[in-house]
Amino acid sequence: MKLRSLLFAAFAAGQLSFVAGAIIDHDKVQPFVQPEPVTVSKNAAVKFKPNVLVLWTCHLNPAVNAAGDTSGGLKGTGERDSACKAGWYQDMWAIMYAWYFPKDVYYRGTFSDKGFRHIWKNAVVWLDNPAVEKPKILAVSTSIGIKGGRYFNDSTPMLLSKADDGEDLSSLSQSNVGDGEFQDLIIWEQLTEEARDALSSTDFGETKVRRQLQR
Repeated sequence: MKLRSLLFAAFAAGQLSFVAGAIIDHDKVQPFVQPEPVTVSKNAAVKFKPNVLVLWTCHLNPAVNAAGDTSGGLKGTGERDSACKAGWYQDMWAIMYAWYFPKDVYYRGTFSDKGFRHIWKNAVVWLDNPAVEKPKILAVSTSIGIKGGRYFNDSTPMLLSKADDGEDLSSLSQSNVGDGEFQDLIIWEQLTEEARDALSSTDFGETKVRRQLQR
């Protein structure tokens, strides 16, 4: 079975008691199944989740399972080969999506001995109003990427995670290159308590889950 990453929608993230789960192999983390959305905000989060194409970088993977076991990632060396929150900001509805990658590598030719074991990337989709009959995307922002064009229709932002020779780390930017994938979306409150505790407390190195959610 092909492993798919998860997107997390964090509408509330309070402090929770923590019982440590295990750190397991990155390809042994069982992903959550996307529940049926039942509220306005959850429907908007699912409707506008980005389509992500991954080129020349480590593929997306789940970061945590229902028991609170987290991915051990991959050593950030060798060849290079979804948490989210939502709310109003300056009269726009912002949905932040996040994706987990087991590693990222400084790219110099075909491989490198330097990089990160874990990497989180995020994007913000800006809507006019999620409660109207036909919400519209106003803009898309990415946390790691270069300035690019506007590549989205009424419901699908198009993102590209890739690395080019001469770049340090892989980027996440808007693109119209090729066909990407949709990842199952999990709202923060839909995670098990063990999974929320693990994501809040696990050391993911340079990119922290809670730091992503607090931006």
